[in-house]
Amino acid sequence: MKQFFGMSQRGDLAEAVRGLSRPQFIMLLSNGEQFESHVRELERLYPGIPSIGCIGMSYDTKVVEKGVGVIAFTDGVTAAANVLENVSVMPVKYINRLEEDVKKVNASQKDTVCIDFCSGNDACVLTTLYSVLRQKNISLVGGTGDAGKVSANGVVYEDAVAYAIVKNNNGRVKTYKENIYHQMGNYSFIASKTDKANYIIGELNGKPAKQVYQDILHVTEKEILTQTFKNPFGKINGDDTCIISIKEVNGNALTCFRQVNDSDVLILLELGDFRETVKNTIRTIKQDFPKPSAVFSVNCLFRYLLFTDNNYMNDYLREMSALGNHAGLVGYGEHHNNQFVNQSMTCVVFE
Repeated sequence: MKQFFGMSQRGDLAEAVRGLSRPQFIMLLSNGEQFESHVRELERLYPGIPSIGCIGMSYDTKVVEKGVGVIAFTDGVTAAANVLENVSVMPVKYINRLEEDVKKVNASQKDTVCIDFCSGNDACVLTTLYSVLRQKNISLVGGTGDAGKVSANGVVYEDAVAYAIVKNNNGRVKTYKENIYHQMGNYSFIASKTDKANYIIGELNGKPAKQVYQDILHVTEKEILTQTFKNPFGKINGDDTCIISIKEVNGNALTCFRQVNDSDVLILLELGDFRETVKNTIRTIKQDFPKPSAVFSVNCLFRYLLFTDNNYMNDYLREMSALGNHAGLVGYGEHHNNQFVNQSMTCVVFE
């Protein structure tokens, strides 16, 4: 298979798709003002081709911040795209769509991946999607778009998750998740007075969450929202750590980008040597796939901001391009199998 990436910094879709012929699956990454018109125009240009889309920045060797990016797969892919609606209430109501699409592409663990773009309620959505995918051990990579809108097959939806089941007809697929953080000291907290619906942590070890965070890191209230780039929370899940970013200060509580429940045990994380971590990820992928056809990734907005602040973003994209054809989305949350994480990178590699 082959991966196409086209972009227009000024939001000209015709410019972004120049040279794209016979696509078998398309991802649209647009801006808030033009998203709906781009969805309609893309369907007019490539009628009937499976597609999903969301509002967000895209990249290959450069970042498209406010224009439009198009990622497409050609030459050896079978895909089915669809949507689960009402994700804030009952996404499982539409689960038969996913079951049928898995059958349609004859999906299997070794050569198939699910890519999703979500408008919200990510944890519930992933549990729903993975209830079907795990039956065949199919991996998932995706992320959250902006403004609560996604698209599938030329139609814009709110309160939904757009997904595609993508089968590589010429080789394997494998997903990866990159974590640039590690545990800081021996700090461990039991969360309480949480608001699951609004992702709020009220207290940690019986003390106001804001105070606990400030006392450990010696930061002012204003500095909390940038300090989370260096020191997010983490929740240990088996051998893995799910990163939890702070979104805002809410009185004496902290609002996060990921749900935390009463009695959840959290740890404090600190930023590691992210440059070396990226090199290790690239080495691992090269060992698994000496000649990858394509890499599609989702990078967190906070990683983008962190890398940009450290003058590393351009170097990062250049280093990832050494794998071959690399392109992706800057998301507001990252999905890997049944996990909703923050401040991470997830990707799928095609042989």
